[in-house]
Amino acid sequence: MTSKITRRHLMASGMAAALVALLPRGAFALTDAGARALVDKVVREINAVIASGQSLGSMIGGFEGIFRRYGDVDLIARSTLGADANRASPAQLAAYTEAFRGYIARKYGKRFNEFVGGQIEVVGVSPVKSWHEVQARVKMTGEAPFDVRFLISDRSGRDLFFDMVIEGISLRLSERTEIGSMLDRRQGNIDALIADLRQAG
Repeated sequence: MTSKITRRHLMASGMAAALVALLPRGAFALTDAGARALVDKVVREINAVIASGQSLGSMIGGFEGIFRRYGDVDLIARSTLGADANRASPAQLAAYTEAFRGYIARKYGKRFNEFVGGQIEVVGVSPVKSWHEVQARVKMTGEAPFDVRFLISDRSGRDLFFDMVIEGISLRLSERTEIGSMLDRRQGNIDALIADLRQAG
């Protein structure tokens, strides 16, 4: 049961990350009809990459590019490092952010070939404090539908995604737990964590 839940969460997270990353500036202001049309376009574009015959490495590279352009990577990376970010040097933070970006791309990019036939329906958009939340329902072949909330903020000066909540589980917070465990196993050595993140995922 645990392995099934983990696999399901990884698949859900990967699709959510790809979809949220492709939402353009101002997507949260769309009407329901417009948002549904936008997500349909995003799904078609993801499926086009899957069907393009690219190597896995190329798909992962594509995902990393999306994450770089449309994710608030600095915020997400620092958040996953938690309080240990306060003792990291600027050079370490920069190296960690770059390693984290590649780690996320590899971890979730490997799931792209499992998303064929996926459908997403946007069911609502609402402001929450200083950000906007896009609520959606995702359907995948052979899987029960699941809910995803996309969190988008402009605190960086641009409209970027900073988290997604899949069936009540925050991707950002779950990765913070994972990164914390990895750091504990390395006795708090940030440089060792960075080196291992470059190979992980």
